[in-house]
Order: sequence, then C-alpha cells, then structure tokens
Amino acid sequence: MAKNVTIYGIKNCDTMKKARAWLEAHRVAYDFHDYKSAGIARGALEDWVRAVGWETLLNRSGRTFRALPPKDQEGLSEKKALALMAAQPSMIKRPVLDIGGKLLVGFKPEQYEKAFGKAQ
Repeated sequence: MAKNVTIYGIKNCDTMKKARAWLEAHRVAYDFHDYKSAGIARGALEDWVRAVGWETLLNRSGRTFRALPPKDQEGLSEKKALALMAAQPSMIKRPVLDIGGKLLVGFKPEQYEKAFGKAQ
C-alpha cells in the first residue's frame, strides 16, 4: 500500500539534502515542495501548527530567525510565529515530511526508519 509522501523545505538546505538522500536510498517515492520558491499556503501552516505545535515548527536556530531584531524574537505566540513563518518560510524547520497526513518535522534517520521500515 503506497503512501502519498511530500517533503517540504528548501532545495539547497543541507538537512533537506540528507533527508532526500535517505528517501531516495530507501526507494521512497515523494513529491518535493520548495517553499522558498513556491511559497506555502497560510492554511497549510495552520494545519501543521495544529498537528505538531508552533514551537516544533518554528526554526529558532536558523540564520533567518537569528537575524530578526530582538523585539521580533521575544514574546512569541502561535499567532506571531505563524506570521513570521508565513512571511519568511525559511523560518519553518526543515524538512516537513507529510506521509499521508502524518507529519515528521526535522530529519532523524530513526524516525524515517520507523515511518517507512528498514532499508529495502
């Protein structure tokens, strides 16, 4: 039974490259959505936040977030985090892997193995 798999992120991100290489090595077919070039719908972000929480989704360690003025980094709430990620998708933690509606955020090989099974 094939699962519909989409990986969301930015093409040249090193973590994205590792995740895509893992999927390819394990023969997992996927669609790639580059939200830097294609954007991301506000509704999709809201769905993701409901599924995994804004704290998981917001990439606070990335260059884009760290470049924000301190006033924008402080006092974060779901509403503020959504606005930041919608305005600058680089602030979304990468990758976001949608496996038939189940989300994995970030790349950890053990999570991918659990979701897809061991090497084929």
